[in-house]
Amino acid sequence: MSTRTFRITVRGVFDGLGADQRAELLARAPEHDVLKASFTPEGHLSYDLAARPAFTFRFLDSGEAEEDILEAVERAETAATAWLTERGYGFRRLRAQGEDLSQAPLGKRQRREIARNTP
Repeated sequence: MSTRTFRITVRGVFDGLGADQRAELLARAPEHDVLKASFTPEGHLSYDLAARPAFTFRFLDSGEAEEDILEAVERAETAATAWLTERGYGFRRLRAQGEDLSQAPLGKRQRREIARNTP
């Protein structure tokens, strides 16, 4: 059985931030820039607090079976909640979504490469 790669996105909205918390997030905004966003095993947080209070965590996980994505999504949501709670950041409307990359449609370049290498 092959290993499947999962990309999990956890989205939410900061809620009830104090002035100090907001200042801290704004000071750390360059390391959480949306343009630097990537899927990582430990999770990558991105936000643009100056524009709106929404945030996104991106997690990379894996499993052996298709059903393993459900546990991966749960782990990601738990990790995002823990990160926010440990820092005292209020949040609401937390929702998580997972994608099994083995089920993702091939892009145009990938299809062209397969066609080129198929006899």
